[in-house]
Amino acid sequence: MKKIIQITSGRGPVECCWVVAQVLKYFIEELNQQKIGYQVLHRELGPVNGTLQSATVQLQAKELEGVLKAWLGTIQWIGKSNFRKFHKRKNWFIGFYEIKAEQQLKLKTIDVSYQAIRSSGPGGQHANKVSSAIRATHIPTGLQVLAMDSRSQHQNKKLAFRRLEQKVNHHNLEEITLIAQNQWENHLNLERGNPVRIFKGSDFKLKKKTEKNFKSKRLKLKQELKKQWEQ
Repeated sequence: MKKIIQITSGRGPVECCWVVAQVLKYFIEELNQQKIGYQVLHRELGPVNGTLQSATVQLQAKELEGVLKAWLGTIQWIGKSNFRKFHKRKNWFIGFYEIKAEQQLKLKTIDVSYQAIRSSGPGGQHANKVSSAIRATHIPTGLQVLAMDSRSQHQNKKLAFRRLEQKVNHHNLEEITLIAQNQWENHLNLERGNPVRIFKGSDFKLKKKTEKNFKSKRLKLKQELKKQWEQ
C-alpha cells in the first residue's frame, strides 16, 4: 500500500512554517519507530531558515490506515512565537492531508518496443559486425533506454527492460511531485479548530491528553479491523 501526504502551513505566517518543519521531524521519527517505509518527495521552503511552507511524503507499508487516522486533519501548536518576541498569539494551526494521486504507470511488456543496433562499445571488429545492443522504448511515454553491456542480445534485452522499468518509476515519482506542488487547495482550505493532534512549548511536546486519545483511537481501529477480518 502506498499513500502520499502533505503537511502544509496554508497561508499561515512564519510560525506555522516552523510548525510544519517540526511536525515533519516528529512524523518521520514515528515512521522509523514503526518501521514504515517513506520518501520525502518535496519540500517547499519557508521564509526563514529552518521553516517549511509544506512537505510531501510518500509512505509504503502493508497497513497505513491506523497511522494516518491519528494524523490527518488540523494540527495545533500552543506556544509563543520564536520569531516575534512580543506577539500575543499562542495558538498556531497547520494541515495534514492525503494527496489523491492519479493512476500511476506500470511497465507492461506489450507497451515496450525493442530495436537492435550495432554496439559502439569495446569489442573491436566483433562489435561492428554484431547488432547486440538494444534500445527499448516505452510506447505510451516515449521513454527510452540503451543496453549494450553484454555481447548477448538476449541479455541486453533483459537489462534494457529493467532500466526502462526504473525510468518509468522515476517518471511516476516526478508526476507525484508535480501533483504535490500544485495542491494549492490544501493551502487555501486549512481548517482551524478541532485539531487531531496538539503540541505545546518550544520543545514541541505532544500534549498528554491528545496522546491518550490517539492511543485509544488506534486501539479502537485495530479492534474494528480485527472484527472485519474475522467476518
